[in-house]
Amino acid sequence: MINSGRTSPFAPHEWMIAWRYLRARKSEGGVSVMTWISLIGIALAVFALIATLAVRSGFRTDFTATILGANAHVSVYRPPFEDADGRIVRTFDNYEDIAQRLLQVEGVNRVAPIVKGQVMATANGRNNGVEVYGETLADLQNLPLIANPERQIGKLENFNKGVAIGTGVARELGLSVGDKITLISPDGLQTAFGTSPRINAYDVVYIFEVGRYDIDRTRLYMPLSEAQIYFNREGVVDEFEIMVDDPDNVQQLDPMLLAASDSNSATWTWKNASGGFLRALQMEDNVMFILMSILVLVASMNIVSGLIMLVKNKGRDIGILRTMGLSEGSIMRIFFICGSSIGVIGTIAGVILGCLFVIYIDPIFNVINGLMGGGVWDPSQRLLSQLPAELNLRDVMKAVCLSLGLSFIITIFPARRAAKMNPVEALRYE
Repeated sequence: MINSGRTSPFAPHEWMIAWRYLRARKSEGGVSVMTWISLIGIALAVFALIATLAVRSGFRTDFTATILGANAHVSVYRPPFEDADGRIVRTFDNYEDIAQRLLQVEGVNRVAPIVKGQVMATANGRNNGVEVYGETLADLQNLPLIANPERQIGKLENFNKGVAIGTGVARELGLSVGDKITLISPDGLQTAFGTSPRINAYDVVYIFEVGRYDIDRTRLYMPLSEAQIYFNREGVVDEFEIMVDDPDNVQQLDPMLLAASDSNSATWTWKNASGGFLRALQMEDNVMFILMSILVLVASMNIVSGLIMLVKNKGRDIGILRTMGLSEGSIMRIFFICGSSIGVIGTIAGVILGCLFVIYIDPIFNVINGLMGGGVWDPSQRLLSQLPAELNLRDVMKAVCLSLGLSFIITIFPARRAAKMNPVEALRYE
């Protein structure tokens, strides 16, 4: 007889019996088919959870990176107001002094005076609306995604000799480096017959692709001095682009930035511009995690079905083991090992599949895109040039803890049922 009182929990004989039950054929009272179904179900659920979390995390990281890499963290501008002479003022005239004061604010690492305007661009018989940013070469070189984009044509060092445009603008107008682009602004020269549109042609010296459709499709950079002339802003600028060390807490700098700038100024942060989209992403992340958690729970429930069948098939064995001296706790641990082993192996397989999918997501997605005939990913609708995915330990651990936790918890109930089985009843009809 086995004296289980002298053995520690999860003793070798418990592992041996559990392993024999797991790999027993159906003819021997095992449930090998149900075991495989449970294992594959958990593996696929964990794989789907990791892949979903990685893609959602990649979306947020890429979207935020393109916002912060090609746009100001905070802009200081001047809302229209009436000066002492009764004129409506929207610009800053002493912008160099203001830029120096803003740069001295703790936490600010870049200040760029800019002139902004929307114009019609034409070339090769085509038209396209563009947003013009006028700033100096030195300031443009400090804008991460413009100075170091995903793809570029030409040299940014030649910026003072022409203009820089996004790949979307170049594609729409059929332009390349060395071609000329014509800009038409309705706010032009004042004549006796009214306002005459201003029409100027510029050389394209630099083409960039930052990976966000709305930027690549509409953005054009022009030297600050030229933009001041073109938009009738001689000696003034429209606003200041500011980069900070901690973009997530940019609102804390508002009082200091307003104090360093002229009176009648205001701020507009990147969170004001894109905060709604980021909040929507966060809410979607939470909803997707809940939905995928339900999928893991459903997959884990297969373990319960398999264990209940196993307990029913092994009723005679349970009675014999109990009469040999195994305690209720030992029987419970045997069947707990059976269920939890399925959960552990399935989780490990799911983690491996999920990580491999995220690591090789680009070639996998290219194959899918090719099989579907292309057009599966439309940057004009999703704003990003490719499907992003970011594998981080936190997401993997969330999936692992959820899967193992559910597997261990739901295994307890059929294991307790096996432990409570009366050995006399189990052997009555044997």
